[in-house]
Amino acid sequence: MARKWTPPASRQPLLIEGYASVFGRADRCGDVVRAGAFARSLRARPPAMLLQHQSGAVAGRWVRISETGFGLFVRGLVDSESAARLVQDGLDGLSIGFRPRLWTPRAEGGRVLIDVDLIEISLVADPMQPAARFEHI
Repeated sequence: MARKWTPPASRQPLLIEGYASVFGRADRCGDVVRAGAFARSLRARPPAMLLQHQSGAVAGRWVRISETGFGLFVRGLVDSESAARLVQDGLDGLSIGFRPRLWTPRAEGGRVLIDVDLIEISLVADPMQPAARFEHI
């Protein structure tokens, strides 16, 4: 008897939300993001959702990105099975991949980021900004 191949049951994407960046707070390398730093870039194009900043590891897609008084708020759908498994196992960090366009040096080290090109936002194990976290909702 011949067996008919059937695709695996489709898995619903995981909905996550949190802050990819926090304004006015130094990260581990001394960079401080100023409110409004992402505005121009977000008008130009949405950033990718990656896993651990790996360009070939698309984790899903961002469905909402906005600057609030606290930082860069994101909501997204995690589609990748491997990324979804990591989220379910406790992965909860976010990290921004960017190119600085306008910045000033900080006396304490690092930079004040005034305008950046936001390339991607990654799900990561250990974010440079410890307050950049998300939760599965």
